[in-house]
Amino acid sequence: MHPRSLPLTLLIGLLSLAAPAAPRIDHLEPPHWWVGMKEPLLQLLVEGPDLRRARVRLEQAPKGVGLRNVDYPGGADAVAINLHIAPQAQPGTVTLRLTDPQGNSVLQRFEIKPRAPGSAQRQGFGPRDAIYLVVPDRFAQDAPTKALPPHLVEPIGSRLNPGDRHGGDLTGLRQALPYIAGLGFTQLWPTPLVENNAARYSYHGYGASDFYRIDPRFGAHTDYLALSQEARQRGVGLIQDIVLNHISTSHRWMQNPPSSDWVNQWPSYTETHHARMSLQDPHAAPSDRQRFASGWFSPNMPDLNQRNPFVATYLTQMSIWWVEEAGLSGIRTDTYSYSDRDFLARWSARLMAEYPKLNIVGEEWSPHPAVVAYWQRGKRNHDGYVSHPPSMMDFPLHGALLASLSESDGHDSGFTKLYEALAHDFVYPAPEQLVLFEGNHDTPRVFSLLKEDATAVRMALSFMATAPRIPQFFYGDEVLFTSPAQRDDGRVRAPMPGGWAGDAANAFSAAGLSPDQRAMQDFVRRLFNWRKAEPLIHTGRTMQYAPRDGVYVLFRYQPGESRRVMLVLNKNAGETRLPLTHFPEMTPGVRTVRDALGGPSPTLQDGVLRLPGRGAYVLELR
Repeated sequence: MHPRSLPLTLLIGLLSLAAPAAPRIDHLEPPHWWVGMKEPLLQLLVEGPDLRRARVRLEQAPKGVGLRNVDYPGGADAVAINLHIAPQAQPGTVTLRLTDPQGNSVLQRFEIKPRAPGSAQRQGFGPRDAIYLVVPDRFAQDAPTKALPPHLVEPIGSRLNPGDRHGGDLTGLRQALPYIAGLGFTQLWPTPLVENNAARYSYHGYGASDFYRIDPRFGAHTDYLALSQEARQRGVGLIQDIVLNHISTSHRWMQNPPSSDWVNQWPSYTETHHARMSLQDPHAAPSDRQRFASGWFSPNMPDLNQRNPFVATYLTQMSIWWVEEAGLSGIRTDTYSYSDRDFLARWSARLMAEYPKLNIVGEEWSPHPAVVAYWQRGKRNHDGYVSHPPSMMDFPLHGALLASLSESDGHDSGFTKLYEALAHDFVYPAPEQLVLFEGNHDTPRVFSLLKEDATAVRMALSFMATAPRIPQFFYGDEVLFTSPAQRDDGRVRAPMPGGWAGDAANAFSAAGLSPDQRAMQDFVRRLFNWRKAEPLIHTGRTMQYAPRDGVYVLFRYQPGESRRVMLVLNKNAGETRLPLTHFPEMTPGVRTVRDALGGPSPTLQDGVLRLPGRGAYVLELR
């Protein structure tokens, strides 16, 4: 057949087959950046078929932006393009040309934005704050049905199944901000919101399949930015939960890693043994240290190799990107000590250099103060290790607090445990920066642990709110959530009543709550709104007294001020008489005692404080 007689559609198809294909870019991360950052170098990780063979040329860039060099992580399909952004650089669009060995090329644009005014000096969370922790999938739902991308494996399931996704979303969380702020909380910590494309249990978010994408089942990127903006307008900061240690097996890197050592590999599957003290143990076997830091967290959570400099830079830039993009007040770092500790030192130093007033709180699940203190900024460690996070989760004091309310008092039990745990503050460089919690998404509910004793819960919360710490509260405990006493994640992370249409009870409006639930919710509201306005709690000094006769007492004060805050935890069932002479440093000249939360005040007569019975008393003394 003569060529001119070929059908037009067939001719177009033949020409398409003959046309050379331009290089393809599947991923470029970070998605954009900013001028005015302290670190001038920026690594662009570009992924696509056979990009290792591509030549990179800078076609166009704003003033002060240049191409530093091009690196190759080792895989066939990845290239690292390193830009230099000078201090005086202007915002604008960078245009890069990637050309394959056959001469085919593609243009890639990358935006460099102006920073928000004052971004570098943003104020992180601290002792003036109280944190409200939510599991977003279980908190509140705005849109029951969403059009989801087809690549997502796990759909929204049944709320009757504790392991399913329940459908809570960002808009529902944003609509609950007045409730959260009304309770007196000034910081919001949602568990991870980035995409987790696991086949099961993806709701918790702790295995990222895309570090830069909000999981579409929660909503869009703009929904997250709207949450942050409205929270800030209501006086509530946003803390992002970031996982540096591991990813999900559904992450694209598990099929096509940028390098062969992108994740830690073993001859056969090797899980971390969780022996976290091997890092500080002067007698530890090197193999134990290696297994702790490089073993996988679980079979579906591969361990990232932060010793690889490309991985380290990627994770560092990702963390900074979210702080800048979402206007964060802090970062909570999951499984902190499980990452390579030299990387952690550099990562935390870089973040604090970019944001000197930011706060980072690390999770180190240890009952030993010396182990937790090892990771806090300012600690002079025996091995010379220098760490930079200002805060850590206070697991030792958390454990002692719950034990003190679950046991009878003795020389080494009950309130003695609480007293001695707080006395260990000498091991911390800044104990007031530690985050103390009554419960979290990994622990049984405090109401259940304390045998459904609401008075004991009030005692725990009163200590948490008055101690020299940053308090963190777990959603639902204000309405007395219960759970099995042993760890049961799906049931611990129960849906918030009123978060879904048709719920019989509504925590947000208090409709349908029992009298006990209403009473606890009211107590939490009074306690944390009082704390929010009490400078003695934010910046005051602390003095505690050794427990005696079932009573624990702590004071917050400022030298030279006559006003004091006095916390009394009383285990005695009947009226308890407390002579102020037991506290000679704190009570000279005290004339009035007032319940700081607006309840009935105990009687002060002839220097003796009369407490009506068992409970927590937050008092103002003058």
